[in-house]
Amino acid sequence: MPARAAEEAWVVEARGVSTAVPPKLLAVLQAEIAKSGPEGAIAACQVQAPALARAASEQTGWSVKRVSLRNRNPKAVPDAWERAALEDFDRRAAAHEPAAKLERYEAVQEDGKTVWRYMRALPTGELCLACHGPVEQLSPAVKAKLAALYPDDRATGYRVGDIRGAMTLKKQAP
Repeated sequence: MPARAAEEAWVVEARGVSTAVPPKLLAVLQAEIAKSGPEGAIAACQVQAPALARAASEQTGWSVKRVSLRNRNPKAVPDAWERAALEDFDRRAAAHEPAAKLERYEAVQEDGKTVWRYMRALPTGELCLACHGPVEQLSPAVKAKLAALYPDDRATGYRVGDIRGAMTLKKQAP
């Protein structure tokens, strides 16, 4: 198979994996918000987001996680490649590229092996603002829950359409 066709196959695969996880998390959060409000969704997100990424990793063979320049979860800090992609997404979104279509992919060398890297931007939606919006607009219950679960939280102050973070995927090439 020509190199370009192989690259396209892995990119298509990564794109599919990256688009499968966010709707599942959104469904969990919507159900939890309906049941116990945004403050209840914070605890659900803390458990469910990593669990959904882990399940996607196990099902697909890709390492799947979420990262952000302004992370809430201390494990969501981007590496250098991810940071560069997130900064690029912010620049492109500021230039009015549709945030939901922003992606970056590259075959890189790590420890002498070819590794496929893929990222898809996660834009901030209206629902996200209850926990990620401007601090002055968060409810006292949300502020208290964030302070309890994430004392070093940096993931507030977003507006609809801002890049909240990204799905990041990684897999060793065959």
